[in-house]
Amino acid sequence: MNNITHNSDSTTKILIIGSGGREHAIGWKFAEDFNRKGKELELFFAPGNAGTAQIGTNVALSSLEEMKNFAKENQIDLTFVGPEAELAEGIVDLFQAEDLAIFGPHKAAAQLEASKAFAKDFMSKYGVKTAKYKNFRGPMLAIEYLESQEYPIVVKASGLAAGKGVIICQDFEEAKKAVLEIMEDKTFGDAGNEVVIEEYLEGFEASILSFFNGKKIVPFIAAKDHKKIGEGETGLNTGGMGVVAPNPLFTEEHFSMFEEEILEPTKCGLIKEGLAFAGVIFFGLMITPKGVYLLEYNLRMGDPETQTTLPLLDTDLYDAVTKSIKGEDFNLEFKNQSACCVVMVSGGYPGNYDKGFEIRGLDKVTCPTFIAGAKLQGEQMVTSGGRVINVVGMGDTLEDARAIAYENIKKIHFDYEYYRQDIGVI
Repeated sequence: MNNITHNSDSTTKILIIGSGGREHAIGWKFAEDFNRKGKELELFFAPGNAGTAQIGTNVALSSLEEMKNFAKENQIDLTFVGPEAELAEGIVDLFQAEDLAIFGPHKAAAQLEASKAFAKDFMSKYGVKTAKYKNFRGPMLAIEYLESQEYPIVVKASGLAAGKGVIICQDFEEAKKAVLEIMEDKTFGDAGNEVVIEEYLEGFEASILSFFNGKKIVPFIAAKDHKKIGEGETGLNTGGMGVVAPNPLFTEEHFSMFEEEILEPTKCGLIKEGLAFAGVIFFGLMITPKGVYLLEYNLRMGDPETQTTLPLLDTDLYDAVTKSIKGEDFNLEFKNQSACCVVMVSGGYPGNYDKGFEIRGLDKVTCPTFIAGAKLQGEQMVTSGGRVINVVGMGDTLEDARAIAYENIKKIHFDYEYYRQDIGVI
């Protein structure tokens, strides 16, 4: 674990790695908390986007070495890593070797996200409740195995595939095609060097973020993601079209099952394997008639779950993160409210889409708004990605939160904009 060292001046400096809505939300939460305390904060984002530029300084750092040197030279008090790629590459190991405070898993623990095969073997070894599975490093044995299985079945590229390497197959022919596309055609690149074939679970999903201090995993409230591009959960999978929190379907009984059968064995396994770290564990869950199952681990904040849950977090984020890094005890308290995040995307996403359209009306919005895919072009903010803006409504009920989100999203305009009208309709 790192030691936290502060600059001699009274300004706290935080570097946030990443360029999306998640990173904008993390920076926003730090800024809100520091402002409330009346303390000075300087935020840096690498590389950031048009939204992060409004609350901090965007810096063009591309390599891990550049990030480390920037943190050293600028006496950064804390680095918070958003995306999975840098974690899998070992940014935490690099920073810790220089005694720089950083929040995230070291390279060995990051395998729990970077390799689905590694994660499933870890779950099996430590009794974490998960679907039955088998790993394969070649297509012929995988196809032979598929001949004897029940359908539907799930075929997954084992490596990092930007949330897109999971295929639900209705019959043997579909499953065979999926294996060949992943392993031979390399649809997901090197992520398909190994596949995981998994039992299909019927139920509803829930996402639970958590902070780990090396000894204890402290969970957030459960969230519900809407992954499909079309209303009624139809069409292609995306990186997320919206989220509500707390998840209205996830009961206290579900939470108890999750703690006992997933969270606790995960913590024990990490400690026993020497994989303890200070950072985030994201639990992707499936709730079935037979109980709560773990689908996957992510070792970083989810997107857009982060944008939805952080505005509800009452606890000071910097305090929780620094205590995690020191291995100290901390609690996470949440407002007794609901949040609804609706994602505005570029027409054509998640397929091909055009960029460079001016975004208008952001100055009229009266709720938290996080920029995901936009850049500054002179004085204008223009679209630069598929997922463009996250609009977060908050209210005493989910209905109130939905109403506020949709009332505000109607004030924002760019050419070929699209968003789902049914986020939060349960």
